[in-house]
Amino acid sequence: MNLHFGKFLCLLLVSVSQINLQAQLNVLTSQEKKDGWELLFNGKDLTGFKQLNGEAKYRVEDGAIVGTTVPNTPNSFLATVKDYGDFILEVELKVDNSMNSGIQFRSLSLPEVKNGRVHGYQMEIDPSDRAWSGGIYDEARRDWLYIPNINPQAKTAFKKEAWNKYRIEAIGPVIRTWVNGVPVSALIDDLTLSGLIAFQVHAIAKDAVPGKEIRWRNIKINTKNLKAMPLDQTPVVNLLTNKLSEQEKFQGFVPLFSGTDMTGWRNVHSDKMPSVRWKTQDGILMVGGSDGSETGNDIVTKDKYSAFELVFDFKLTEGANSGIKYFVDESYDSNGKSGVGLEFQILDDAKHPDAKEGVVGNRTLGSLYDLIPSIKVEPRFQKKIGDWNTGRVIVYPDNKVQHWLNGYKVVEYERKSPIYNALVARSKYVKYSGFGAADAGHILIQDHGDNVSFKNIKIRKIN
Repeated sequence: MNLHFGKFLCLLLVSVSQINLQAQLNVLTSQEKKDGWELLFNGKDLTGFKQLNGEAKYRVEDGAIVGTTVPNTPNSFLATVKDYGDFILEVELKVDNSMNSGIQFRSLSLPEVKNGRVHGYQMEIDPSDRAWSGGIYDEARRDWLYIPNINPQAKTAFKKEAWNKYRIEAIGPVIRTWVNGVPVSALIDDLTLSGLIAFQVHAIAKDAVPGKEIRWRNIKINTKNLKAMPLDQTPVVNLLTNKLSEQEKFQGFVPLFSGTDMTGWRNVHSDKMPSVRWKTQDGILMVGGSDGSETGNDIVTKDKYSAFELVFDFKLTEGANSGIKYFVDESYDSNGKSGVGLEFQILDDAKHPDAKEGVVGNRTLGSLYDLIPSIKVEPRFQKKIGDWNTGRVIVYPDNKVQHWLNGYKVVEYERKSPIYNALVARSKYVKYSGFGAADAGHILIQDHGDNVSFKNIKIRKIN
């Protein structure tokens, strides 16, 4: 074969291949059409979209929407003209490694709210080493709602310098996300049940080089035949009050607090509930204030637990002190004070003096009280006093224990290990033989004489 003809033939085949590939973009199969899917982007122009807020450049090229960063402009959004409530959205995207972006959904742009600032749910596009792609951020509203740290397998799903397939399911208050088929987020929230869908080009720093690009293609949506993915083990962040989601039930969670009464609880060292300071109101469990001292007015679960995952929301008042204890052993004599057990410290670090006691901060919020300080690498995720926090305690069958605070792991240790035993030997618990080493124990909520509120208390056993 002539060398030049062979080269020509090779180039021709490559061109035909590219044309065939292009022809497959932004096209629905007959089965997808039957199943209710529609194209959100026609592959040719930006019909059906409007640009909001910033002045980033959007264009159509090679069957994809291309967003390009520009200097001196706020976040930009290419938004649908229509609003969408319940839907399943799928899209392929490819992003420059130095960019941050996201897909808005059920979002709003209202003249009376920050002069039309787009706000609402966003599925994160994060090629950085932080690896939060697929997490859920509440743009210009409540900040991060679902941080993928609790779901380690999800943090490896996003592929840099490649096309990634995103999926969002928003059905009623249930919001779930996938990246390349890997489940990332499971959020239960009903603040906004309908709104626009938009593709973000994030603002850039003053010293950043403009002209970075993100591409979206094969954007399709289903609003008619919503077949949700099967329930799975993705950890759930549930922002509804005392309502277990179907996925949480599937995972084995049960409520420890109903929101209406104290069934399943009693006073420590008693078979009855305390007669003072504890009350339920509007689905919230509250302990009232007294003089800030330990009074033996704690409440404990009637059942004992060994390996488990405990999730709870709590809200502090200024200067307040409380705690969630586990592996509580009522055989220990606490001289009429709080029940004795391992403690997830709940504290106003800024105003309560106990934050400065102990050793290297081991009495601060989220710490294993008097034993291991919490590592709060992102102060941004410590809520203001009066806001709700989410705590999580996970005890594995191999005695590994984790404390989580607002989506961050802040403590990790191993019960019964030599290091753990050494810590106990140097703590206030040294007088309690076998402290924290029982095979099972009660869960306790502490009354430390301060106003503290709790809700969404749930637990599942881990086999």
